[in-house]
Amino acid sequence: MTDSGTSSHVGSAEAMPGKRERLVSAARDLLHQQGVERTTLADIAQRADVPLGNIYYYFKTKEEIVDAVIEAHVHDIKETITSVDRRHRTPKGRLKALIGLLADQRELVAQYGCPHGTLCSELEKRAHGADHAATRLMQIPIDWVEKQFQSMGRHDAHDLAVEFIATYQGAAVLTHVLKAPEVMAQEGRRLKRRVERIDPRCEQSQPA
Repeated sequence: MTDSGTSSHVGSAEAMPGKRERLVSAARDLLHQQGVERTTLADIAQRADVPLGNIYYYFKTKEEIVDAVIEAHVHDIKETITSVDRRHRTPKGRLKALIGLLADQRELVAQYGCPHGTLCSELEKRAHGADHAATRLMQIPIDWVEKQFQSMGRHDAHDLAVEFIATYQGAAVLTHVLKAPEVMAQEGRRLKRRVERIDPRCEQSQPA
């Protein structure tokens, strides 16, 4: 589940359209593929095809780039759930659609792990347990899934939402460790069956 705004460090004469976006996109790929600690500013500049010295027009530190990556991920998550809301009229249909989108990432997850789960785990370790902006990468989908279960009349909607996301994240870990995309595909099918078994009399259709 995909950057907007301009850094206050950018001068109007020095800003070049697309450079900031290329830096954030390169950082997203590198943080996912090799992790936060192993990724350097030089790596990001090379991947983005931007001179290393130019990075500082946009970001003073690597932490600022990491924050921009988080914001880009948050934007993508919100765009994804907005699209699912628009395309599917029922909570059950929306949950099944999300499961399908997550399962579609199985080849990427098998290679590098879940983009959100691995980033959150790494940043939480670096923050020594303190709250970090990356927690939104988990909280936003949990809140959305909880809303779907609430719409089905489930009083245990929060617990079901946590279980739903935990099932995906657990499957993502196994998929990555075992390099087995079929693990995520199998768990996706199981989640869909679980959603399908919910009593349809509890489901309330909502406008798209």
